[in-house]
Amino acid sequence: MSEMNAALLDMPIPHDAEGPVFDEPWQAQAFAMTVQMSEAGHFSWRDWADTFGAEIATATKEGRGCGNENYYLCWLAALEKILADKDILSTEVQKSRKEEWRHANEHTEHGKPVELGS
Repeated sequence: MSEMNAALLDMPIPHDAEGPVFDEPWQAQAFAMTVQMSEAGHFSWRDWADTFGAEIATATKEGRGCGNENYYLCWLAALEKILADKDILSTEVQKSRKEEWRHANEHTEHGKPVELGS
């Protein structure tokens, strides 16, 4: 494991005195899903740190910033990658679900909750 990835094991998420800081609900949801899946044994936190560290390294090389939005975009990309790498949820299924959500979002009246069809 690289030194950067090892440091991620102890790297705090963006937070204030009251705890984690999320700019958007999806950030909190991605964070919670990752923690819950790791605690359920789907992947180790070390595997997560390696995958997340690689996403941070890629973002850094590409010149993306390091604010909350980019931090959680890297978090989400790492979650998607580890789900596919561990055969939990294939890339194809992920793409299909994203398209279902995009379609549902586009066809939901403003102010109403977005719901997928049954």
